[in-house]
Amino acid sequence: MNSWHLKQAVRAVRAGGIIAYPTEAVWGVGCDPFDSNAVRRLLQLKQRPEHKGLILVAASMAQLEPLLAGLSDAELAQLKLSWPGPNTWLIPDPDNLIPGWIKGEHQSVAVRVTDHPQTAALCLAFGGPLVSTSANLAGQPPAMSAGDIRQAFGYQIDYLLHGALGGRSQPSVIRDLRSGQVLR
Repeated sequence: MNSWHLKQAVRAVRAGGIIAYPTEAVWGVGCDPFDSNAVRRLLQLKQRPEHKGLILVAASMAQLEPLLAGLSDAELAQLKLSWPGPNTWLIPDPDNLIPGWIKGEHQSVAVRVTDHPQTAALCLAFGGPLVSTSANLAGQPPAMSAGDIRQAFGYQIDYLLHGALGGRSQPSVIRDLRSGQVLR
């Protein structure tokens, strides 16, 4: 992976931009989860309603530490067993550490610790979790190539971080940490 391109992607995110990048199974689009203008622009670009919420991706559990602080030992053990990897967990956020524009209508936040080396490097270089949602218009198939992204979004993406997908055939499983219910 080229560090110059990684730096350009992080620069775009820090400037309030939207980037596209490869993930474990599909191409994702993301931005700074704490930049309301960037998140709202991303939602508008995808034609996705805010109430559905978005996923955050991190390089490690340490990047999610404030959110994980209130979890039980059993819950933390369950996360440690599944991360890094293709497991997205709905984690309670009773202290509202994560903005409503990320959680949507939910009291929990969807997070995963990636095992995709480039996505992890991106989160490390940024210094925290990023929004990670499939690179497609709502209701359309996810992008499987940089060409698919250009076809769906034209040049409305501020930076496209080229790389290879992680080889998985399906996006991450989404589970509720408290109930264990599988949502996807």
